[in-house]
Amino acid sequence: MKDAKIRMLIPIFLLTFAMFFNIAVFQPVFDIGALIMAAVMCVLIAYAHFVVNKFFSSGDKFLVTFMSVLPVIGIAVLYRLNPDIAIRQVLWFIIGMSVYIALVIILPDLKRFAKLKYLYLVGTVVFMAMATFIGETRFGAKNWVDLGFISFQPSEFGKIFFVFYLASSLKNFSTLKSLLEPGIIVLVSIGFMVLQRDLGSAMIFSFIAIAMIFAATSKVKYLLASFGVGALGALMSYALFPHIRRRVMIWLKPWEYATNESYQIVQGLYAMASGGLFGQGLGNGSPEYIPVRESDYIFAVIVEELGMVFSFGILIIYFLLFYRNIRSALKARSTFTSLLAVGFSVMIAMQVIVIIGGVLNMIPLTGITLPLISYGGTSMLTVFFSLGIIQKISEEA
Repeated sequence: MKDAKIRMLIPIFLLTFAMFFNIAVFQPVFDIGALIMAAVMCVLIAYAHFVVNKFFSSGDKFLVTFMSVLPVIGIAVLYRLNPDIAIRQVLWFIIGMSVYIALVIILPDLKRFAKLKYLYLVGTVVFMAMATFIGETRFGAKNWVDLGFISFQPSEFGKIFFVFYLASSLKNFSTLKSLLEPGIIVLVSIGFMVLQRDLGSAMIFSFIAIAMIFAATSKVKYLLASFGVGALGALMSYALFPHIRRRVMIWLKPWEYATNESYQIVQGLYAMASGGLFGQGLGNGSPEYIPVRESDYIFAVIVEELGMVFSFGILIIYFLLFYRNIRSALKARSTFTSLLAVGFSVMIAMQVIVIIGGVLNMIPLTGITLPLISYGGTSMLTVFFSLGIIQKISEEA
């Protein structure tokens, strides 16, 4: 068993040093800092594996493996783009991994948190509304709050409270009447996202709610009704808000607006086309032509330099991560913890689908991060927190 656990780490270590060594060699002068970065990443990953496998051996052992590979890829690509940003991302990775381990170690039985429904309700409304009143606009969406000493996206923390609220509210579902309050909170949350022009988050919140309602009720009619309400809301938003019509316009006709509104989409498509199956090599691409390449469009950079085959491997890792998360949901000991696992699983999966679908121009582009890969401290903390909760649920199961 011990040898098997070591063997699980070896491919991660090889990938880490291979990517950072390639970056070090690519520099005009051999960059020893890249190898130091690789060593730091390996130590952190080894420590997380040691804690989970040593003290929580009955939980999901594959979860920590999948969530270790993705930050390695993200930080390596960020280091190739901007070493300063990569160093900051490593710090967020350390904090996120610490949160993940702390949740598994410190949290008691999660079922006792099911009683705090109205605390979650207040947290949801506060964080979802915050940017509407005191936020600032970045890249077209008013979804950032700058407190001077730190800036963050309140909706990222709102997701946590949103999932906890729905899980505590839906755990004792009995009749249609019991869906009234959570339905109002869902509509209010999505409404704030639309007002903030954060269309990606609005879509993610919608699918979280639909998945959790279906998981709680097991009724197809509620699933169809949720999709119907969502479709009606999308049509009303399209009719009422010009920025939504603009996003749809540049999605349908990107080449007509390639020099202005759809410049980012077109440059991303050019980059991915030039990468082909196996890429141009890490450090050999031209990511400087891609706007917002460290966060929203990092997937286009990965495809250009590492190829479509490598990128498809990333999608497989995301799929396996989702599969393990849903597996924990099915084995959970209570409805509350099962709904938590479903909510957080869908949250991460939809974030992947929405941003990659936007980069590939399969759906209208929305500015969100690729989980654990894109630069963004708030997003990384949210995902690690979610995975820590799911790891705890798998341990209890």
